[in-house]
Amino acid sequence: MTSLIHPAEVLYAGNRPFPQLAACEHFAGSEKLLGKALQIQSDMAVNGKAIFDITADCEDGAPAGREVEHAGMIAGFLCSAENRFDRIGVRIHDVRHPVWREELDIVISGAGQRVAYIVLPKPECAGDVQTQIAALDEMRYRYGITREIPVHVLIETPGALHEAWQIAALPHVETLDFGLMDFVSAHHGAIPASAMRSPGQFEHALVARAKCEIATAALSNGSIPSHNVTTEIRDTGVVREDARRARQEFGFLRMWSIHPNQILPIVESMRPDFAEVSEAAVLLIAAQDAAWGPIQHEGKLHDRASYRYYWELLQRAHATGMDVPDDARLRFFA
Repeated sequence: MTSLIHPAEVLYAGNRPFPQLAACEHFAGSEKLLGKALQIQSDMAVNGKAIFDITADCEDGAPAGREVEHAGMIAGFLCSAENRFDRIGVRIHDVRHPVWREELDIVISGAGQRVAYIVLPKPECAGDVQTQIAALDEMRYRYGITREIPVHVLIETPGALHEAWQIAALPHVETLDFGLMDFVSAHHGAIPASAMRSPGQFEHALVARAKCEIATAALSNGSIPSHNVTTEIRDTGVVREDARRARQEFGFLRMWSIHPNQILPIVESMRPDFAEVSEAAVLLIAAQDAAWGPIQHEGKLHDRASYRYYWELLQRAHATGMDVPDDARLRFFA
């Protein structure tokens, strides 16, 4: 087993390694909701691994006038023993808000070694994102934090959509997230309110175009496209179908949750097909045994081009908490 070559050593990974993130990003703002989210994250863990991320919200979650205090509370959660998996990110305010630098400074100075990512909302252009990334890097340097801190960028304005490719290519950008409701609101009534929910969000031409552009820009630049929230919190069937359509029709690999009831339907709908995972495991084991040369599998020829597809699929299955066959798990994820 020790002489076998790991797929990460031989398969082309593109210009930068593709992130392997949980399929669900759950937003929580208040101290009470953050505590509840951490407990659910622990309860739902599979093989000691969180199956969803938590985003602590400084933007919509902070009471007006108490933003600094709120950021300090979040930094405390990040450093707490309850943060078992170090999978809590933080959404700060946008670049035009007077308190965003102070929020970022509180998080990085107090919990820069443990924050999973920083979410940047409402940029109007790539320059806005660059400004906040530059501040993040300056603070990392100032506080002696050598690890890279990923950045998630919310595309929720027409200007940001226009420069989505430039934004996705910026350093540290790990995901492009679609902010549906702000995006619709920014069109001055030209897009109806019905496009803020299903089925309109998948069928209105301007919204569907935005989703396609975000997914393409992210995937082409080695980042993950993350889908907007579903406002339905009681009917999990609606959540499940929205996640399925986002994944199957638009190529999104991750989706936001705003209520605990939404987490599991999103995770299950965003996961790869189990049959494909089993096929990937068998094929990659055979390829590894053949030192990654071409092989014939079930009457079809496979080489490193198809190995790359199945390797990324297997990684995504592992990241979303799926059961990976034991032999493949020991070979590739031990």
